[in-house]
Amino acid sequence: MTSISNVIENFTGFFTTETNEILTAKIWSITQFIVILFVLSLFFRVVNSIVKKITVKKCSLQIQHVINKIIRYAGFTVMVLTAFHRLGIDISAILGAAGIAGVAIGFAAQTSISNIISGLFVITERAFKINDTIEVNGTIGTVQAINLLSVILKTFDSQYVRIPNETIIKANLINYSQFPYRRVKTELSVAYGTDLRRTEQILLAVAKNNAFTLDDPAPSILWTSFSSSSIDFTLMTWTKIEDFRNLRNSLFIEIDEKLKQENIIVPFQQLDIHIKDD
Repeated sequence: MTSISNVIENFTGFFTTETNEILTAKIWSITQFIVILFVLSLFFRVVNSIVKKITVKKCSLQIQHVINKIIRYAGFTVMVLTAFHRLGIDISAILGAAGIAGVAIGFAAQTSISNIISGLFVITERAFKINDTIEVNGTIGTVQAINLLSVILKTFDSQYVRIPNETIIKANLINYSQFPYRRVKTELSVAYGTDLRRTEQILLAVAKNNAFTLDDPAPSILWTSFSSSSIDFTLMTWTKIEDFRNLRNSLFIEIDEKLKQENIIVPFQQLDIHIKDD
């Protein structure tokens, strides 16, 4: 009986020892795993903080958000790969499978990848920023967001417009908010026989007296062409960006009233129909 008891005790002790060693090893691995994740998390937080301090004075708030997302995604990827490695999972096999999947997804998402790459160029070029008014392929609106895939505009009639970054890069882009002042061009015509010098003096006075017109640069008139039934010219006035529409609208009304008051004829196309008797 004693020998049987000793055998059972030795057998149980063996497995208990093995179990304790395995348990200790697992606890140590888990502890290492947690410490590594904590250190990596702390590292990427420090990197993110440093990048924020560098970009806060050089980049818009939207660009800072995009950079922050890139750092977060990169940190998450590194932490996941580290976790797989510590858990004994073959990373090379996963990366190989991911590479094959990436090729397949890449063919299916060429447009998205192109937009992301274009988005990086849009962000680094800084041709416009949030709240700027821009025009792309005839679409005019205020920039609401700059994302990796697209730029979001709000038009003057409150329409939501999403423009892919690839289009932004390829198209001719006009930024109406790049400079503090903007020119208002008013195209006009007068009839032949009109005193051009007098007309010029009258319209320049109208422009100068408008509350939204800047004194410098001063208003000017450019005579452009002798048309079939009129002499054409352009009145050019400068104003602040925020007063552009106010000047344009008020100037139209004031010019119309002044031309009528001074009996200056603005010609319009006429069609004469002659009925021929048989």
